[in-house]
Amino acid sequence: MKKGYLSQYFDGVAVKELSAVEADVLRSNQHEFNGVKELRNILGEPEGKERYQATFMYLTDHDDEPIVEDGFLTWYDARQKARLERGVMRYEYRLYFPSNQVSQSANEGDILILAKRTDNTLLAIVAEEETTISRQMLWLFGFSDIGNPGFSVRDELSGEQDRVEFASTVILENVGVFVQEEDTWLDKILEKFDGTFPTTCKFSAFARSTLPDVNPNDGEDAALMAWMEREEVLFRTLEKHLISERLSKGFDGDVDGFISFSLSVQNRRKSRAGLALENHLEALFKECGIQYTRTPKTENKSKPDFIFPGIEAYWDPDYDWAALTMLGVKSSCKDRWRQVLSEADRIKYKHLLTLEPAISENQTNEMSSKNLQLVLPQQFHPSYTERQRSWLLNVSEFIELVLSRQPIER
Repeated sequence: MKKGYLSQYFDGVAVKELSAVEADVLRSNQHEFNGVKELRNILGEPEGKERYQATFMYLTDHDDEPIVEDGFLTWYDARQKARLERGVMRYEYRLYFPSNQVSQSANEGDILILAKRTDNTLLAIVAEEETTISRQMLWLFGFSDIGNPGFSVRDELSGEQDRVEFASTVILENVGVFVQEEDTWLDKILEKFDGTFPTTCKFSAFARSTLPDVNPNDGEDAALMAWMEREEVLFRTLEKHLISERLSKGFDGDVDGFISFSLSVQNRRKSRAGLALENHLEALFKECGIQYTRTPKTENKSKPDFIFPGIEAYWDPDYDWAALTMLGVKSSCKDRWRQVLSEADRIKYKHLLTLEPAISENQTNEMSSKNLQLVLPQQFHPSYTERQRSWLLNVSEFIELVLSRQPIER
């Protein structure tokens, strides 16, 4: 186990693309995969049948919540008895799947991911083919090519590619794995904010102040991600402390109170991430001398995240629309990227900055067809296909574009 890496949470992982026969196996009454000898690298060679507690998930881009069921997986060598009793030197490993909603949802081309957790339980994930979530799962576990018919296996998850950072933390939480943060900063945070959640603006400024050596002039992409990752660590440290305090008081049978508290935690996480990204971008724009208006009102009371060089220029009928730039900001996209399209009618070609890796080609093709340009920090570009990468902008390139359109001060 290596802290801060996937090996802190997983002993190994195996993936494969489901063939028509395998998808039928999962949906039928005969739920055994044959020819899975590659899994020996992570499941071993047990004496008799090994039964693992497992969590099953079916992931798709179309649903906010995955299909989830608890159950078990059974791993065994069907020829073990013959070897012991008759000396037949053959091995035939099999993996038994129970029938559940996840197995019934599987189709040819879907991605099957088997991950062995460090507590000796398994995650069995089926991700719909050609979706963003399937590409993100492959990216998370370090698989780029799974063209062979068998399982591709990784039983060492502590390389540099396995470091758990901002994007991988979000993906892991989508499959019920919650990243553990050290309490290194807790005393300083409590002293600074008196044991309460400050506004996102103040918290973002505090996060940046803890990284005095980070200079946007040395690279805007790296600076933005350093600030975001530091704020994520600080936020989760404070959140863990405050939630623990609240849970220690109990709810005394108040089910509605518990549900309300749980929802407030989830909503705070979702809204805070997007606002934090906007805050750090604003700091970046100021550092670079960029003129902008944040969340101005445009047509139909829409509020785009940023208008460059400003809302006054936007409403000036004599101002060249081609010199205007609009930037939508979403820490994660899914289908919400379409909201950006109607937020500034004067601007034909819009921009969207996100921190979401490995968005599917289907989605990026649709974005391009809608005149929406995707902007991502450079560290996420390798998670996209070569064809997509030729189209993407990084943060520095977007800043150069905005500066080139900015009016010269006289």
